[in-house]
Amino acid sequence: MTRTVEHWIEGRYTAGTGGRRAPVWNPATGAVQAEVALAGPQDVALAVAAAAKAYDSWREVSLSRRTAVMFAYRDLLHRRMDALAEVISDEHGKVLADARGEVQRGLEVVEFACGIPHLLKGGYSDQVSGGIDSFSFRQPLGVVAGITPFNFPAMVPLWMHPIAIACGNAFLLKPSERDPSAANLLAELYAEAGLPGGVFNVVHGDRVAVDAILDHPDVAAVSFVGSTPVARYVHERASAAGKRVQALGGAKNHAVVLPDADLDHAADQLVAAGYGSAGQRCMAISAVVAVGGAGDELVERLRVRAERIRLGPGRAPEAEMGPVVTREARDRIVGYVERGVAAGATAVVDGRHAVVAGHDEGFFVGPCLLDRVTPEMAVYTDEIFGPVLVVLRAETLDEAIELVNANPYGNGTAIFTSDGAAARRFQRAVTVGMIGVNVPIPVPMAYYSFGGWKASLFGDTHVHGPEGVAFYTRAKVVTSRWPHPARPADHQIHLNFPTAV
Repeated sequence: MTRTVEHWIEGRYTAGTGGRRAPVWNPATGAVQAEVALAGPQDVALAVAAAAKAYDSWREVSLSRRTAVMFAYRDLLHRRMDALAEVISDEHGKVLADARGEVQRGLEVVEFACGIPHLLKGGYSDQVSGGIDSFSFRQPLGVVAGITPFNFPAMVPLWMHPIAIACGNAFLLKPSERDPSAANLLAELYAEAGLPGGVFNVVHGDRVAVDAILDHPDVAAVSFVGSTPVARYVHERASAAGKRVQALGGAKNHAVVLPDADLDHAADQLVAAGYGSAGQRCMAISAVVAVGGAGDELVERLRVRAERIRLGPGRAPEAEMGPVVTREARDRIVGYVERGVAAGATAVVDGRHAVVAGHDEGFFVGPCLLDRVTPEMAVYTDEIFGPVLVVLRAETLDEAIELVNANPYGNGTAIFTSDGAAARRFQRAVTVGMIGVNVPIPVPMAYYSFGGWKASLFGDTHVHGPEGVAFYTRAKVVTSRWPHPARPADHQIHLNFPTAV
């Protein structure tokens, strides 16, 4: 019988009330490996009610106790990393080493959340006026939700819920229905760590579940990561419902390579950044801008390295790149490459017809490297989300910066150079949120915050780090005085606006 991935509500599994199901594919074989329950509005309402009930008590739990749960959760994640990586690999398709790296980057956010007593420290000012003190503190919002993408089924949720829960909120996660099982394992580990039932809940589903979350009056805030059109939709609909929203959208990340760069180092880094996880990363490098005379030499180095990449199922020890997540994704990626070639791009490496022995029905696309791409081509303008690296040419650094800034996305970018002045000019001039200098994927550590500019972010705050703490809490400022009954001046009436004297 086919395994069913159920919802996790109030500390236990439930099949839900809707009866709808969707297939969960094995991308390496093209076969259905499970079915996932798809939540309806009633299922979301039950999960929100469970979270609201749990929040009433969890918000009063001491910071020391919340920290103890986070430390236990961190230990469990560390010990179960391989098991979680296997679940991710089986449903997403990425190779095990990549899946373990994903879990590690999520684990770092849990470690950051273990410092919540310090992160929630307020301020205190003594004697701001005669006999008056002032102090501030932050309180949780209530029930908050995360709607997360398929490409990082563990890491992106771990960017959200540890901080939200450590701050005293209750959390509702709606993961991608394409690879849902990692979310359930994360829920089980929370229960094992001692988190009370209902503080963390998982509902699986499609747009029906998403809309139910966005519209529910008891959901105070929504965090989202996904494509730009959906991020815009989530931001508009949830904001209209009065919720706090952070919605991270798509990307078209550029890497600018100057002639003075170490081209071997640049090529190594760009191939890893372009083809890792089969290009299914919002921080993947998908556009290389070769400046001046760097182009031909760089493209040749990229070709040699791309042709050496070994395709295979995620669990195969020899595999360096796995399949893409669905058959539809594979067909869409291949279609973009075909359109690029038809528009005049040169297919230096063509992985459209890649075949992995014994996995003829798997969703495999080999590395694709397109040279002589121009800004009007769809292979450049659109987020392909696959193993496609395109190369454009620019004469100067200024021209390259203009190209980066003209793009509607502003998630991440990188520059490869040996010139510190050029790197400094680049990092100050580009309208992009995350910048790497000789680093192709500049994902910040957990104690910074992750987020882009322009069409890559809707809302005011980035995810995890200090901005994550601010997003999942709201501030109070208290001004206090304790009148002295023996002093007549403390009982006088003054109608003027109060000032500090």
